[in-house]
Amino acid sequence: MKIITCFKLVPEEQDIVITPERSLNFDRADAKISQFDLNAIEAATQLTAEGDEIVALTVGGSLLQNSKVRKDVLSRGPDSLFMVQDPQLEHALPRDTAQALACAAKNIKFDLMLFGEGSGDVYAQQVGLLVGELLQLPVVNAVSNIQRNGDRILVERTLEDEVEVIDLPLPAVICVTSDINTPRIPAMKAILGAGKKPVTPWQASDIGWTPASPLAELVSLSVPPQTERKHIILENDSAEAIAELAEHLKKALN
Repeated sequence: MKIITCFKLVPEEQDIVITPERSLNFDRADAKISQFDLNAIEAATQLTAEGDEIVALTVGGSLLQNSKVRKDVLSRGPDSLFMVQDPQLEHALPRDTAQALACAAKNIKFDLMLFGEGSGDVYAQQVGLLVGELLQLPVVNAVSNIQRNGDRILVERTLEDEVEVIDLPLPAVICVTSDINTPRIPAMKAILGAGKKPVTPWQASDIGWTPASPLAELVSLSVPPQTERKHIILENDSAEAIAELAEHLKKALN
């Protein structure tokens, strides 16, 4: 079985700076693998058997130049990495991202394609479903368990009152939830071996992708205004003070 596990590089949250104008400054933010995509990578490694192959696939802009992140991906189980880097994918919305991934997947060939439930920045939860539609393949989201069943796979979706079991033919596209597994921390041997695994950089022209006319445009990104903290001091523990505290808490929660 050949599995493509897709991932997105996102800025490190703790390094993002909020400016006085309520905009976001990413200048000092390093790149990292989206947390939800780590679950997809781990699911791929747990599903493989001897003779199987895992391919990591990503599309994006300047963040893909980070060699440390490339090693991080490859140290987690994939046998190779394919990257589609293009300035038009720098801040791509789900539609363009999905089209680029679908074009790349056609060039790689695969039996199963895995996605996380969403990305750590936008969290639109659309890309995996869009890729399945573009490739005209069976696609299931919110998957909490995957099992091999000969040349097919069984997937489970944990719904509100029941667990849904779906038997899927291959090839197929799956979007896994964050509770499907706990991503492992790579061992030192895997980290050292990651540098020897093949990395294939592609441009948009290499996979036959051209951006379509946008259906939506990202106009701006800003931080909501901060609410000024209220400093209310109650100096005793009388019944009246407790009642007043309770009233303040009710107002804050409502």
